[in-house]
Amino acid sequence: MERKRTSSTSAATAETDLWAHHHAEYRDPHQIVSQWRQAGEIDPRLLEYTVRGDWWDVLARTELTLFITREYEHLAIALTVGRSRPHITYLHLPHPNGMCIDEKNNSLSIASTRNPNVVFEFAPCSESMTKEKLSGNQEGVLLPQRAQFFPGCLYIHDLARIGDDLYANAVGLNAVVRLPNRGNPELVWWPRCIDTKTGPRIDKNYLQLNSIAPGKSLAHSFFSASAAQPGRRRPGHLNFPVDRRGVIFAGATREVIGVGLTRPHSARLRDGEIWVDNSGYGQVGRIVNRRFESNFQLSGWTRGLYFHNDLAFVATSRVLPRYSHYAPGLDSEKCESGVHVLDLKTGRVLGSLLWPRGNQIFAIEGMPNRVTSGFPFVHESKSPIKDRIRLFSRGLAA
Repeated sequence: MERKRTSSTSAATAETDLWAHHHAEYRDPHQIVSQWRQAGEIDPRLLEYTVRGDWWDVLARTELTLFITREYEHLAIALTVGRSRPHITYLHLPHPNGMCIDEKNNSLSIASTRNPNVVFEFAPCSESMTKEKLSGNQEGVLLPQRAQFFPGCLYIHDLARIGDDLYANAVGLNAVVRLPNRGNPELVWWPRCIDTKTGPRIDKNYLQLNSIAPGKSLAHSFFSASAAQPGRRRPGHLNFPVDRRGVIFAGATREVIGVGLTRPHSARLRDGEIWVDNSGYGQVGRIVNRRFESNFQLSGWTRGLYFHNDLAFVATSRVLPRYSHYAPGLDSEKCESGVHVLDLKTGRVLGSLLWPRGNQIFAIEGMPNRVTSGFPFVHESKSPIKDRIRLFSRGLAA
């Protein structure tokens, strides 16, 4: 009888422990916001940063909240200046890359490129939310309001709003797709070079068609790729030729209208001109008379480009050792991971924020900081007093 009682007690204890374990799971807000068990497991060293030049002062004057996706570290970062001091927030997402803003609805979409691809949509929380528990009583914290899953081989990179629709580069299909609110992605654009008698070549990634410079329609938009046409070697192959093979395609003609690029990214339109990051040479510049002309040279793989008035925010990344031949114009030992603000009038780099342990950055977007202060989780600078004094000395404190 004693043995049966002991056995029964042990079983009940094990059962109680199991239930207690289940009860304690998914209590971490990081996990709930991103629906990812490991979301709270962030190495704090990844958030440590250094600043050069007038980074915080310039950002304060823009009155922006700047968003950055650090894809290989699975981090989305937001930077702004609030209450006269830097305010840095973050969210842990699986492999975030492309982003875009819906200005009409004040929402931010982020692509999470794993299979299946996921597009998260974030919007500022309402006044009924308990802001104190989220972001130090900051207003307009971005919280997820929707997520869409897209199975298959899309391999989403860039996102863009054109009119009321959301579009993505389906790199795995050499094409652009429209992402509906419900249902399957719709193939809507591809370069003429993949046309065949039986339809476009969408079986494999031949071109690394990876960014959208959105215009008022697809026909008024432009697209960057690492190759002008399919070849025997494909992107991802270690012997894929890249040096000055990159191009810009026109939405209207589906033909090449810009050449001379090396692994281009982040094509954007500004005042009717096509700007693009020439990643393999660490450059930022424009397409002039069909050729790329560099306006800025930076120390890193340039990817991510956002314009605000006469300023350009550009990101640099390290070069992955396996793909060092993709960056023939860079010294991988000197590459930096960070964001830089450039003065388009003077050609000067006004300031930089660098992550010493950072790796790969994909996209940059901005929203007015009166709309949002960033993500739910706050990173406190290890030198907030120094940052605060600097802002006071510039006359930017409230």
